[in-house]
Amino acid sequence: MTVSPQRAATGIEGLDDILNGGFTPHRLYLIEGMPGSGKTTLALQFLMEGVRRGERVIYVTLSETAEEIRSVVDSHGWTLDGITVRELVPSEGVLDPAGQYTVFHPSEVELGDTTQRILADVDQIKPTRVVFDSLSELRLLAGNPLRYRRQILALKQFFAGRRCTVLMLDDMTSAEHDLQVQSIAHGALLLEHSIPAFGVPRRKLSVTKYRGSDFRGGYHDYAIRRGGLEVFPRLVASEHRGHPSRERLSSGLAELDRLTGGGLERGSSTLMVGAAGSGKSTVAALFAHSAAQRGEHAALFIFDESANTLFSRMEGLGTNLRGHVDAGTISVREVDPAELSAGEFAHLVRCAVEKDAARIVVIDSLNGYLNSMPEERFLLVQLHELLTYLGQRGVATLLVSAQHGLVSSHMISQVDASYLADAVFLLRYYEAEGEVRQAISVIKKRGGMHERTIREFKMANGRIEVGEPLRNYRGVLSGIPEPLSK
Repeated sequence: MTVSPQRAATGIEGLDDILNGGFTPHRLYLIEGMPGSGKTTLALQFLMEGVRRGERVIYVTLSETAEEIRSVVDSHGWTLDGITVRELVPSEGVLDPAGQYTVFHPSEVELGDTTQRILADVDQIKPTRVVFDSLSELRLLAGNPLRYRRQILALKQFFAGRRCTVLMLDDMTSAEHDLQVQSIAHGALLLEHSIPAFGVPRRKLSVTKYRGSDFRGGYHDYAIRRGGLEVFPRLVASEHRGHPSRERLSSGLAELDRLTGGGLERGSSTLMVGAAGSGKSTVAALFAHSAAQRGEHAALFIFDESANTLFSRMEGLGTNLRGHVDAGTISVREVDPAELSAGEFAHLVRCAVEKDAARIVVIDSLNGYLNSMPEERFLLVQLHELLTYLGQRGVATLLVSAQHGLVSSHMISQVDASYLADAVFLLRYYEAEGEVRQAISVIKKRGGMHERTIREFKMANGRIEVGEPLRNYRGVLSGIPEPLSK
C-alpha cells in the first residue's frame, strides 16, 4: 500500500499501515470502543508521536483525573513531557447542595462553561493535535441530541479553523449506539475485545469510515502490552505479488530427495501428515537444517514441544540445530497457544520473512495452530492467505499435521489442509516381522514428477535413513501389510 507523506502518523506502525500513513491532518476522528479496549492508550501514543515531531499537543479529560492518566502513562514506561493535560472533571464542590442550580438546568450552565474552558486552552496553547476523553460526558452535558450534535459541529469548525487534528474518544456506554458523531467525523475507528473460554482477551479493530482516503478494510488483530498498542494489519497476499524461482531445495538426504523428485520447490507449501512420533517434525527440521547449511535463514514456529526438546532430539539423530540457532541461520519461536491471535501469528511469520530473510518456514503443527484459536472463524481461509503470501515471496513452507490414531487404514486429521498444500508427505507406522516400523511416501506434488514408491523410514543409531522402496509388501499404508508371494 502506498503511504502518503501528508499524514499525521499515529505512532503505531501497524495502524499507520492500515490508514495508509496515518490520519489526514486538520480533521476530526472518532475512536469508539468499550471500556478497556485501549482507546486512551491509542490516544496517548498519537500525542507522543506529535511531541516527537515537535508539535504542540493537548489531552482534554472530561471523566478521568490527571492522576489516572499519569498511571496509564507510567504503566507503559512513558512520560507526559510535552503533553498538556487539561482536567475538566467536576470538582467535589458539585456535591454541595448550596452550589446546585435552581433557575437553570445544569446542562445549560455546565456545557457552556466546559466548552469555553476548552476553547480558551486551545487558543492559548495552539496545539496541532487534540484528544477529547470522552464524548459520553459531553453527551450527558448537552442534555438532548440536537444540542449535542450542534456542539460537536461547532467544535469541528473551531478546530478546523485552527488546523488541529482531533481524536474524540467514545466509550459506547450510552443505551443506544450513537451515530451523531460518526456522521460528523472525517473518519472512525472501532476497537473491540472479547474474552475466550481460555486465554488472554482477543482484540480487533476496524476502520468503519474514512472519507477521501484509501485504507485496509476488515478486522485487524491488536494487543495491548507494556509500550502501547501493537496492531497487526490483516494480511492481503495480493499486495505481495512476485515471481519466485522454482529452484529445488535439498533435504540433505539423497534418498529423500529422490522421493520428492529432486527436492522441494521455492515458493511451494508442503504438508507432513502422519501419526504422532512418525517423523513429521524430523523431516521438516531436516529441510530447515539443510537450508541453514547453504547459508539461508530458516524460521521454525513450534506449538507442541519446547525448543530444547527439539534440539536434543535432532542432536540424537546427528543434526545440530542448536548450533545454527546460535549462528543466527535458524530461528525457533515457541508459540504459546493461549496467548496468540491469528493476526499476530501472521505478523510474526511476515517479520521472519521480511526482516530476517527466512527462505524456509516451518509451522509445527497445524493442530497447535488450530487449537490456539478455537473460536476464530475462517481460520483455514487465513491460513490460505498466509501460504499464498509465502509462496509469492519465494518461501518454502512446511506444515506438520498430526493424525488421530497410530496404526489404521482410517487415520483422521483434525484439520484437512491437504488441498492447500503443493506437496503432501505421508508418514505411517506399519507392522512387519514382529516389529513396528515406519514408512514415508509422497502422495501429491504439484511442482513436477516424484517417486510413487513407499520407502522405509528409520530414526535410529544416531542417524536418519530413508531406505529402499517396500516392493515386497502390499497394504503398508493400512498399517498391517501382507508380504507378496514370490
